[in-house]
Amino acid sequence: MLMDLKIPKEIIFAIKTLKKTDFEAYLVGGCVRDVLERKKPNDWDIATNATPKEIQKIFKKSFYDNKFLTVKVITNSKDPTLKEIEITTFRSEASYTDHRHPDKVKPAKTIEEDLSRRDFTVNAMAMELNLKLDIVSGFEFRISDFNIIDPFGGQRDLENKIIRAVGDPKERFSEDALRLLRAVRFATTLGESWKIEEKTKKAIKENAHLIQKISKERIKEELEKIIMSPLAYEGFLLLHKTGLLKYIIPELEMGVGVSQNRHHIYTIFEHSLLSLKYAAKYNYSLEVRLAALLHDIAKPQTKRGEGPDATFYNHDIVGAKIARNILYRLRFPKKVIEKVELLVKNHMFFYDPEVVTEYSVRKLLRKVGKENIKDLLCLRIADRKGSGVPKAKPYRLRHLEYMIEKVSRDPISVQMLKVNGNDVMKILNIQPGPKVGLILNALLAEVLESPEKNNKNYLLERIKEVGEMSEEELKKAGKIVEEKKMEIEEELKKKYWVK
Repeated sequence: MLMDLKIPKEIIFAIKTLKKTDFEAYLVGGCVRDVLERKKPNDWDIATNATPKEIQKIFKKSFYDNKFLTVKVITNSKDPTLKEIEITTFRSEASYTDHRHPDKVKPAKTIEEDLSRRDFTVNAMAMELNLKLDIVSGFEFRISDFNIIDPFGGQRDLENKIIRAVGDPKERFSEDALRLLRAVRFATTLGESWKIEEKTKKAIKENAHLIQKISKERIKEELEKIIMSPLAYEGFLLLHKTGLLKYIIPELEMGVGVSQNRHHIYTIFEHSLLSLKYAAKYNYSLEVRLAALLHDIAKPQTKRGEGPDATFYNHDIVGAKIARNILYRLRFPKKVIEKVELLVKNHMFFYDPEVVTEYSVRKLLRKVGKENIKDLLCLRIADRKGSGVPKAKPYRLRHLEYMIEKVSRDPISVQMLKVNGNDVMKILNIQPGPKVGLILNALLAEVLESPEKNNKNYLLERIKEVGEMSEEELKKAGKIVEEKKMEIEEELKKKYWVK
């Protein structure tokens, strides 16, 4: 029986070099978990009984600039994730006064002692490779070619999809409070059916307040991984159930149990999480997922009245400010914050196919920005699905997409030309009248055939030439414009099923 373990040559070289100099060397942590699950690890970590000085002596291209016994070895790899390989001395740790970093780190004697300080059983395994064989391209190892050191039952928990703290969960979380959030993240990102073991979950609830000791940057990193997971909804539900959410985004908790009106069957909190669920299902961007989660964040504060006629006036405007403050507090990048704020602020845009005009659609495009309109429509879809409606894209939304593409295309109306009637009258020294419109239509006919001609300098020159054309020639150009408009109209209607 073969287990296809794809181990990068850089990792094999590092382990083989350590072993040749009579030191122990193991793959440890998350990469072992991923390899056993036949997944490609994002990071490769090596643990050894060699000291940092000994590691540096063995690997000339290396550096040691921390107090955690980790040496970074420089490789010539073309893979950016393997340009630096982290090799860490077996270590044990003392107390954690700040609930994040050990007060003191000292070398451990064995790999088992090193594993005992780790967070969860599925991350507390080590893999010893038998490298006495000649390594060939592909790096495939038989089952007999490696041994798993698993003192805490990590393989069993991996098979049963369980997140369980190593040893006493209260101690593990007290040592490093980020582990509280990492437990939820692993239960969310490792795949469906993963659960947090009950004793571990209970300890998370009891120690949830300790997450306040962690820097916002580290919380943001874990939170983003949850948000970008296909199971983002389940992840945030778990954050709520474990009591962590109220210390991370308390504004969301304000919507728990708060009913809406005749247009909603879910509470504000339920709707927010369900909107995120569909944003994740459709694989929308980070900004859309955040906007889906936060678009109704101000509804509890703006709610007036109860029952089917309750109102939430200006919740979009107030919500945009609250969303901005939340994301700023969590140290999201400025561009992300600005995009989410824009989406939340405009998510209530009104659109009625019966009364809409091209002007109003252009106004929406100018307000939101052409580059953001697709994400705004995605947010509307997530919002609708999170409300329990059967159709993600009703006729109105399809009609809006049709209108947006129509007005966004290369000029199909004289209003989109780089020149206007005033330019025509000034250059030709004529008064307002039908001829001005005919000349603009003639210019538009050219631009429809060659969009690059929609250049002000070019068109200003063409006005003089077109002005000399006969009325019959100008009307002929107008017919070309109308035919082109009809052609575009039919193409777009077919694309968006607009009837």
